[in-house]
Amino acid sequence: MDIVDQLKAFVATAQTGSFTAAGDQMGISNRLTSKYVAELEARLKVRLLQRTTRKVGLTPAGEDLLARAPMLLDELDDLLSEVAQDSRGLSGTIRISAPVVFGESYVTGMIARFAAANPALVFDLRLSDRYIDLASEGIDLAFRLGQSEALTIKGRKLGTFRSALVASPDYIERHGAPQRPQDLSHHACIVDTNRKSPRKWAFASNGAQTVVDVQGRFQVNSARAAAQLATDDMGIAYLPRFTLDAHPGAGSLVHLLEEYQCDGGPINVVYLEGRALPKKVRALIDFAADDIRRIGVL
Repeated sequence: MDIVDQLKAFVATAQTGSFTAAGDQMGISNRLTSKYVAELEARLKVRLLQRTTRKVGLTPAGEDLLARAPMLLDELDDLLSEVAQDSRGLSGTIRISAPVVFGESYVTGMIARFAAANPALVFDLRLSDRYIDLASEGIDLAFRLGQSEALTIKGRKLGTFRSALVASPDYIERHGAPQRPQDLSHHACIVDTNRKSPRKWAFASNGAQTVVDVQGRFQVNSARAAAQLATDDMGIAYLPRFTLDAHPGAGSLVHLLEEYQCDGGPINVVYLEGRALPKKVRALIDFAADDIRRIGVL
């Protein structure tokens, strides 16, 4: 049996935690997936997975292999794709990670535009607000918002996003609109814990910055949920503007303190340090940089 298939079965099983899910991902049966992993263990003479009736876990040897195998498989895929690209154009699979709301409001559309000109490419888009380890999960590139502190990845700034302060007309009628940032300490504020400092909201005006500590009944880990709570008259939300573009009820929300500039941050695309960037990934990054400037993402 081809060791490449065995490694692919092992990586898929380790990442999904199940032979069935791994088989679905690879397009084969769970029995065949299990067989490939068992053959790999026999080849290496070491157990890689701990099997129980409920889930599959990694042994120490399995953890060591998972730390390196996805990159090895990606490099093999890149090598084969590079050889074929001279005659067929860009081909192979690009694995992409992005935050959920930004992925839905921008990345999916950008990928569709890029795919239209590259019919031989396959895209694996994974949306999650958790921190993704590119190496262990086999991700080619990830879109990230805000400053990155990781030292093992390289990145390119694509643009900048800005936030907005919003509330529903009913909330404003009942509680009044803040006239200055300091007034927010007396309002019900919807806290998005995805932000670096969730309860500290920053505003700038005439070169001076004001940071306000806010409180509220609702704390959520989703900008979309915060937008929905604001739409439902539950308080004031401090959101990236692209969230409002993606929220169907955002048109009814009222923008507050518009004379102040809300904070924001860079929109970055990141990839692993220490490996040659495949041509297909470079092409997608270049396309995204041009695309985001052309259509604008606030």
